[in-house]
Amino acid sequence: MSIQATYTHTNLTARDWRRLARFYCDVFGCIPRLPERDLKGDWLARLTSLENPHLRGMHFALPGMPEGGPTLELFEYEHLMPGNPPVVNEPGFGHLAFHVANVADAVAEVLRSGGSLVGEVVKTEVPGVGILWVAYARDPEGNILELQNWSQAVRR
Repeated sequence: MSIQATYTHTNLTARDWRRLARFYCDVFGCIPRLPERDLKGDWLARLTSLENPHLRGMHFALPGMPEGGPTLELFEYEHLMPGNPPVVNEPGFGHLAFHVANVADAVAEVLRSGGSLVGEVVKTEVPGVGILWVAYARDPEGNILELQNWSQAVRR
């Protein structure tokens, strides 16, 4: 049995949510969805199991999604745990993927905007699916992005 569900958002916990928001808006065309959030209180402590949590942030409409569609939620906790940037082969959240017109151009824009490249831009044929140009990159805080362009295929 499955529950009835609708996908609503993906959250990235940021070191500096405003800087990360500028990156996603400038590079990918995400659109701020007001209001900004400034959340704290007993309800948040019970939800997160954190002592006196306080977070700020906002939701952003994703490119290519209809009005009211899923959003990217960028939140910054007042007290952050130290952490290492994710790697592509660890369990859990892997990456955000964006279909782009030209992968090399998108990589260049990510680099100009403070991001970095994980590996190389590659081209491969996926049997039964199509030709894929793809690169893994990182946003300015180290979160992994997949920049992809499929030809002769449906986006995946």
